[in-house]
Amino acid sequence: MVLGPSRKWTYENKRFEPTIVLISAIGLRTNPNAIGSWAEVYWKRYMPIRDSNYSSRTTPDVIRAKKGRSRITFVTAYDFPTAKLADDAGFDMILVGDTLAEVVLGYETTLPVTFEAMLHHTCAARRAVTRALLVADLPYGSYHISHEEAVRHAVQFIKKGGAQAVKLEGGRKRVDLICRMLDAEIPMMGHIGLTPQSVNRMGGYKVQGRCTKDIENLLDDAMALDNAGVFAIVLEGIPRELAKVISDAVSAPTLGIGAGPDCDGQVLVLNDLIGLTFGHPAKFVHQYVNVSSQISHALGKFKADVETGAYPSDSEAYHLSVDLQSQLPEIVNRVRFKTAQ
Repeated sequence: MVLGPSRKWTYENKRFEPTIVLISAIGLRTNPNAIGSWAEVYWKRYMPIRDSNYSSRTTPDVIRAKKGRSRITFVTAYDFPTAKLADDAGFDMILVGDTLAEVVLGYETTLPVTFEAMLHHTCAARRAVTRALLVADLPYGSYHISHEEAVRHAVQFIKKGGAQAVKLEGGRKRVDLICRMLDAEIPMMGHIGLTPQSVNRMGGYKVQGRCTKDIENLLDDAMALDNAGVFAIVLEGIPRELAKVISDAVSAPTLGIGAGPDCDGQVLVLNDLIGLTFGHPAKFVHQYVNVSSQISHALGKFKADVETGAYPSDSEAYHLSVDLQSQLPEIVNRVRFKTAQ
């Protein structure tokens, strides 16, 4: 018996389990088509199983096809539980955004978050997401030094983080880089308007596109990204009227955040919409629930119950059997005797 030149991979519960294929040397000599026959059986028997699992996820092409047909739902998530809740809720896309810096890590801006931190949280989200399109956000500094370094970081999001697409900020000046990314088979999402990584240049978080020159620049940026091949464009912090013009002008779906209701879809930071932030929310934020107050109430109750002895109750404790309970004094004395010696 000899080891064949390939392995059979089965797909079950998202885990690949290699089974070594042993092929008879005599069989190979007498039937040179043995490997070809085995390969045909393999593809018919096992690949449909793999395809049916992976193809259940939303793809960039699915998102593009929604333009003009149905509104696209998009939300951020930063870990396993929030990503699972968003995926179970049926969102089209989930973004592991660099807002991680502000709403999870406590920084004042998105600028300090590192690529390593973004990759770490993307991995966590990937383990939860089974249906939505998972997008990873390239943080500040990860794509500004060179195209080679930028592509290397984006590839790590795909290979290690399990992301299906990558987002970066900027318009015409990012076109060459986006083309390099697409050459590396990385689906790309654009982001123009109020780009948080440009906060220092903009002098703060200010609405963009309020003068003729800025309107023209944003239109040029949007069409340049569209022509470059992005599958979607985030429009942040721009007037509603301009967002509608851009949405009508490009073939890629537009995703608004503070850009009015005329975009092809909407995105919000999860912590903003559930009330788990501690600053003053932006005008466009709609808070659907105040989780902060619910968490504070629960923590207060737990603290009070511990202080009064109400928690844990006897029903919340584990118990020895009656027989072991009767033997417990003898066991304690035996241990004490051993210790004394």
